[in-house]
Amino acid sequence: MSTPSPTPSPAPTPSPLSAVSAPGPTLLGRISSLGPLLGLLALMLIATLLNPDFLSVSNLTNILTRAAFTGIIAVGMTFVIISGGIDLSVGSLAALIAGGMILVMNALVPGLGAGWGTVLVGMLFALTLGAVAGFLHGFIITRGRIEAFIVTLGTLGIFRAVLTYLSQGGAISLDLGVSDRYSPVFYGSLLGVPIPILVFAVVALLGGLILNRTRYGRYVQAIGSNEQVARYAAINVGGVKIATYVLLGLCVAVATTLYVPRLGSASPSTGLLWELEAIAAVIIGGTALKGGHGRIWGTVVGAILLVTIENVLNLTNIISVYLNAAVQGVVIILVAFFQRGGRK
Repeated sequence: MSTPSPTPSPAPTPSPLSAVSAPGPTLLGRISSLGPLLGLLALMLIATLLNPDFLSVSNLTNILTRAAFTGIIAVGMTFVIISGGIDLSVGSLAALIAGGMILVMNALVPGLGAGWGTVLVGMLFALTLGAVAGFLHGFIITRGRIEAFIVTLGTLGIFRAVLTYLSQGGAISLDLGVSDRYSPVFYGSLLGVPIPILVFAVVALLGGLILNRTRYGRYVQAIGSNEQVARYAAINVGGVKIATYVLLGLCVAVATTLYVPRLGSASPSTGLLWELEAIAAVIIGGTALKGGHGRIWGTVVGAILLVTIENVLNLTNIISVYLNAAVQGVVIILVAFFQRGGRK
């Protein structure tokens, strides 16, 4: 009597989130992933040979301080780009936040005085405005099903136009008493390290932890890798995307609160081309333009590299510093080209 053969058990169904997993990187892949860092080290070596003052403590501190503003915004931009989005309005939003918080602080001086209470309220206003703007971006993009490029291109003009209207085409200046109280936020230091650099480090550390060590970070990467598969995995795609824009809005607000004490005013030219610098830092750092993959440490290196390029131009006069934006644009195009070649 023949014994029936056992029915083979069905093969386990792979999790939809496995789409974001990849085989372990090869040695060549590991070296390639260090491209931004190797590029920065090579640029620093060249700059030192051209001008030994490049490695002075004051110059390196200046580079890191200037990179802090772009870098903080770029950390938030990393989440947006990994999720498959883009935001072209961050520079205009920074200008609007700067003008708005200055107006709020000036209005509070008669009642609260020119102390830290007024400054803290201004900072809270900036964070709220940044979060609300980010929420509106995410909501319109996800619920309205409009391309992020179109939405943020529209708000780029709206935000800067509103600031131009509020300033009547000129500058909105911060009350002198508040400016004196507020100035340590930019010019102060802790244990010899300028406050903007410390804030940049904290934001980058938190961004890295959120992206690589939390469920939300895995969801962001899953959506950018394959949004349809992420929906099948019961991920709230709309909610996650909205959260990325809110996070970016908060990063813009943090960078702006650090920047306002530097000039003590806001004008229609405030934050000009910040979106270009933030996107360039993210792309140079190795984040895929199509989304699905990115790294915060690479974004940090990208932000520092961009400022280093500008610093080298200032120290060596190889080409005019007025061409700095052109250099950044060329870098974006080249990195995008190499990414395209890598995907092939």
